Amino acid sequence: MKKYTALVLLFATALGAFAQTKPAPKKEQDYYEIKTLPIPKEIYLEVGGLATMPDGRLAVSTRRGEIWIVENPYQKTSHQTYYRRFASGLHEVLGLAYKDGVFYCSQRGELTKISDTDRDGVADLYEPIYQFDLSGNYHEYTYGPVIDKNGDMWVSLNLAWVGFGEGKFAKWRGWFVKITPDGKLEPFAGGLRSPAGYSFNEEGDLFYGENQGDWVGSGRVTHLAKGDFAGNPGGLKWAKEPNSPLKLSLEEIQDNGSPMFEAAKKNPKIKLPAVWFPHAIMGISTSDIVQDTTKGKFSPFPGQYFVADQGQSKVMRMGLEKVNGVYQGFAINYREGFQSGILRERFGLDGSMFVGMTSRGWGSTGKDDFGLQRLFWNGNVPFEIDMIKAKSDGFEFSFTQPVDVNSVKKAASYAIRSYIYKYQHQYGSPIIELKDLKIKGVEVSADRKKVRISIDGIRRFFIHEFTLKGVLNDKGEPLLHETAYYTLNEIPAGPALVAAAPEATIKTIVTARTVKNAMGYELGIAGLLKKHTCSACHAKDSKLIGPAFTEIAKRNYSNQKILELVYKPNPQNWPDFATEMAPMSHVPKADVLKIAGWINGLRETEGLKNHD
Repeated sequence: MKKYTALVLLFATALGAFAQTKPAPKKEQDYYEIKTLPIPKEIYLEVGGLATMPDGRLAVSTRRGEIWIVENPYQKTSHQTYYRRFASGLHEVLGLAYKDGVFYCSQRGELTKISDTDRDGVADLYEPIYQFDLSGNYHEYTYGPVIDKNGDMWVSLNLAWVGFGEGKFAKWRGWFVKITPDGKLEPFAGGLRSPAGYSFNEEGDLFYGENQGDWVGSGRVTHLAKGDFAGNPGGLKWAKEPNSPLKLSLEEIQDNGSPMFEAAKKNPKIKLPAVWFPHAIMGISTSDIVQDTTKGKFSPFPGQYFVADQGQSKVMRMGLEKVNGVYQGFAINYREGFQSGILRERFGLDGSMFVGMTSRGWGSTGKDDFGLQRLFWNGNVPFEIDMIKAKSDGFEFSFTQPVDVNSVKKAASYAIRSYIYKYQHQYGSPIIELKDLKIKGVEVSADRKKVRISIDGIRRFFIHEFTLKGVLNDKGEPLLHETAYYTLNEIPAGPALVAAAPEATIKTIVTARTVKNAMGYELGIAGLLKKHTCSACHAKDSKLIGPAFTEIAKRNYSNQKILELVYKPNPQNWPDFATEMAPMSHVPKADVLKIAGWINGLRETEGLKNHD
């Protein structure tokens, strides 16, 4: 008996040693590194624009109306960077470009050319190229310019906010406009709400990112052609102008809460997004967009797009394809953990990405008020979804490394669902028409780097969410990012997949235990907060995009009241937070009540006093 006991203890010890030596799952920072550029304490570098200069310097414009030149931004000779103020006295510079030795920037009410004629390092000539109408509303932001290959400058004009997006106070608000070097304005497309970031791809097509709000159920990226209407009718007053390429009126826009694609069926002038970014899951404030044209220097995904989010202080990746002449594709996370809210991205001369940040008044998960960082790839290739392409009966996934065939043939390796958002004048939208989907067949390519799946019930125009939790590479390692979101605007023609159905697996029931993680959450609650994206905007005891859970606990809401506020938020309850919470009525009632019970339990465990 003693010998048997000794053997059991030896076996248990060996298992414990194996568990201790098992490599930890890879993280983003193992592949994509962030370096911080130090900023002198006396400089408030609330970044509005970035421009890389051919001599190795970096130009930064700020919300406070200044332009700074940064020397040694690549930190090659030392960690230290040097700042020189080039221009000042401007009005909220939210975009910056550099061409042929001069700067071009968008102030709130003007597109301006700025020169240093005597070459002393300080601007001495400010020339207005075009002056925009302003009403004085705080929300009339002006972004750009982006200079195209012909030398024309593109500017996007934010709507005013008066409880809803409104463009009638100032001409061309809610529009993209093109301005020639001699100051002639040409309206290009309408229906914009808050178009903070945009760029042209290598084919010369224009894409812009939109923020959730009225008529915008969730963040999205849309391809715009001349005369397109992107969905928000706040600026349609200017569609009556003789030079407008878009002829549309507010009365032609249906407002019944149906999905945007239903409205587009009745009014083809409505341009559907190329890719939806599900709110609070894939960001909350879509900002800049850049295509990776560095030919493998910046990332292992050349030609794909990198979309920043101001509220969640992160960079996401977007892959596009054209089906029946229409852009569509997927979104997936890339790198989180930046110091403030990202507004601008620009590639450096070495293929790294400069990231400019600000959070004043807007809030962000990054805790600093502003910042300047550089993102670069260390050359190691993670196990990731490389590309997703639509098929006639499902999708084809490409991976950066060969997959373990047994893992991809198991049905339990996948969780797939589809859903969409309302198209309405109310702010944001809950997820609607949520449907779980089942796999009918799986086919693996000979090199094991492509997996095609056929799905029962793919839906045109819907977001298809894929969680590939059980998919492993041939070393048994999981994906770095296991969840992706594909917007299916068009279903391609082609033969259906003829393959064996995925293997069924036995579900294992794990009894929940009250164990706390390093942050003090019960592990079961932590899982729910992550699953339903609560932790993207809320922390236990610190302010993020929304109030801390401890602050909510002080309000002494009942569990039922918290449920009601999750399903139908009331922004007036939290007037100090700039970003309104979206309705989360798709979250199961039982899960919300569990979270509510945990929040209210914080009053006892944390010794909190009730809110007056």
